[in-house]
Amino acid sequence: MNAVTPSGFRDVLAEEALAREGVTRAVQDLFASRGYLPIETPTLEVMDVMRAGGRMPASPFKFFDSHDDLLAMRPDVTLQIARMCATRLAGEPGPLRFRYTQRVFREAESDNQVQARELTQCGVECIGAAGAAVDAEIVALLTEALALAGVGRFVLGLATVGVLRALLERSGAAEPWKAAVLDAYHDSDFVALDRLCAAPGTAAAADAESPDPGCAAPAYVDAIRHLARIRGGQDAIDAVRALAAPLGCAADLDEFQDTYDRLVAAGLGERILVDFSVISSFNYYTGIVFEAVSPYLGTPLGSGGRYDRMIGTYGADRPAAGFAFCLEQAATAAAAEAQRVGDARRPLRIAVPKGSLNADAIACLAEAGLDVTGLANPGRALVISNPGVDYIIVRPSDAPVFVALGAADCGICGKDSLLEVGADVVELVDLRFGGCRFVVAEAAGTTAAIEERCRKLGSMRIATKYPSITRAHFARRGTQVEIVYLHGNIELAPMVGLAERIVDITATGTTLAENNLEIVEEVLASTARFFANGCAMRTDDRIVALARILAANAPKHTYAPIAGATQPA
Repeated sequence: MNAVTPSGFRDVLAEEALAREGVTRAVQDLFASRGYLPIETPTLEVMDVMRAGGRMPASPFKFFDSHDDLLAMRPDVTLQIARMCATRLAGEPGPLRFRYTQRVFREAESDNQVQARELTQCGVECIGAAGAAVDAEIVALLTEALALAGVGRFVLGLATVGVLRALLERSGAAEPWKAAVLDAYHDSDFVALDRLCAAPGTAAAADAESPDPGCAAPAYVDAIRHLARIRGGQDAIDAVRALAAPLGCAADLDEFQDTYDRLVAAGLGERILVDFSVISSFNYYTGIVFEAVSPYLGTPLGSGGRYDRMIGTYGADRPAAGFAFCLEQAATAAAAEAQRVGDARRPLRIAVPKGSLNADAIACLAEAGLDVTGLANPGRALVISNPGVDYIIVRPSDAPVFVALGAADCGICGKDSLLEVGADVVELVDLRFGGCRFVVAEAAGTTAAIEERCRKLGSMRIATKYPSITRAHFARRGTQVEIVYLHGNIELAPMVGLAERIVDITATGTTLAENNLEIVEEVLASTARFFANGCAMRTDDRIVALARILAANAPKHTYAPIAGATQPA
């Protein structure tokens, strides 16, 4: 018998457990000193109850009980407290202040992600109180808690979702477009946001995958696009006001300004980064949102915000705000910080792809002013170190993993690799090289036979090197497929009867035609993207500066559809 713990779960031995116990006690004593009372919620919740509260932070573990109820192991505590306050505490006068330290359970969104599936959340929730004083109290309490956990260096990304929501509501845009904009913010995909907000008649606006904004006023669309890239201190708040006030969408900024002023007065100004890309968070927030990030860790330490309408999904509306941080993340950041010698800034780490994207990637980095000496001919070296920058040479499909897990700060790869891996990164710039298309192809003259077989059996076999992209495409079509995962020579599959169709990339369609394959549908277009780790982007201004240069230098062209391909609906 192989006596090991399940993947993503681990034992905590005595030395670490004592340290965790000490931090937990100190943090809970802090919360108690501010009037927060302890509370405990059940490990299991009815799945529909969890879904009602809004977008969940990660896929929860799910199973049926003996009553055939679909249950979930809690992936987050805030949703549970909202449910409890709307039901058992509905008649209690506020404000109600609660604190907790509880385990949460999260399944990875993708097979390519490596992460703990059991975490310890420490947090507070303030129910029934609104205003800048409460918001500032919550944010300041998070900074004190992280300090007690041993984290000395961290940045608080701060924003408010009210401006974006006001811009969307007043824009007159079609609902599918507004939903796509929110998805782009939540996914930190600012290339998609640029496409959604591109001016009519431009190449980006012609992207068949982007919903049409309908009758949206251009001034609102332009403001929505610019909002995501505003960051700084007081100057950032002023920039948002200048953007939103003429459109009647700056009302939420007054309270946000008051909160910011209170935090600065409390001595937290140097920790705060006003950053409206932080809105890439749960969709239940209604006002201030914030995220704590460490320069030594690739994932956030904790986050929180105001969620005035969530409790209303379970009962009567009540204002609410809170935060949670992960004990494990804080311990990891504290340990990394303790090992850090001095304050000298380390080199920027960039993941550079091998293969067909390599030459263009090196060229665009050189054009951005970086020293690329030795990068074109690295020999057996896997890391090339030049003044101020370390280049980590990886396969394109590995670049998102290196960046998402913090082994690299930023990187370059194709959009196809980002989609296939599903890594949590911030997509910043479409570099406009390495253009190719994902297509569905079949042996010439077999359409009728394939469709008849699919009608009889209810599914079709698809061979591909890209199972995630393929599965997502046919799920959107409502077609059931059996994936045959291959590593190469995909064109062989229809020729020898291994699969009816294939999903593969092509630049011209020549190889497909030479093997008597016909393109029947286009899945998506892919070009090279510059992307970053979200924590690194908020703690290292070199990444944003590099993104701006790369965006200015990117060629302004797109790629025409391949002849014979059907455009995605």
